[in-house]
Amino acid sequence: MNFLSHIYLAGNSKDLIIGNFIADAVKGIGINKYTLEVQKGIKLHRKIDAFTDSHPIVEQSKQRLREKYRKYASVIVDIYYDHYLAKNWNDYSDVDLRIFTQNIYSIIKENHSLLPKKSALFTKYMIGNDILLGYSKLEGIEKVLRSMAHRTTFESNMEHAIHDLKEHYKLFENEFALFFPELKQFVKTELETQ
Repeated sequence: MNFLSHIYLAGNSKDLIIGNFIADAVKGIGINKYTLEVQKGIKLHRKIDAFTDSHPIVEQSKQRLREKYRKYASVIVDIYYDHYLAKNWNDYSDVDLRIFTQNIYSIIKENHSLLPKKSALFTKYMIGNDILLGYSKLEGIEKVLRSMAHRTTFESNMEHAIHDLKEHYKLFENEFALFFPELKQFVKTELETQ
């Protein structure tokens, strides 16, 4: 899952939101410098990734892209799934997406001192371009895919993945709709047992 999904799944806890947001930038024992609640968010992010990466429905989505995009297929599917969450936001939340994203940006800004350098740099781009709200539109997804393609070390061709999304739009959407409730239940169980 990508940023929107991770933040949404963190619920209302600011510490879990921050932990989920910074998790990819926190390596090894670096986790120990954070409060226990932020650490829970980091660990939850990793559990969400492990659950997602090993799920057979997600594998179907990745398989459709693997020949063209190889190792980047999973990154692309994460972005696609954030699109479907944003597009169908009212099915998952009672809070308007614009209000939700503005609230998240405020939480991130308030906790700027906790952000690793990589997360802090991304925050400027994310808020400046309103990426989380932009996930709801195909133009926003295209922009994210182009940006990701420029940041990869090897040629990823991710800038072309918008065409695959359009070509198989309903298939990906159906897979997301089947998968996401299972992920939500997984997260609910994880949070109850922490």
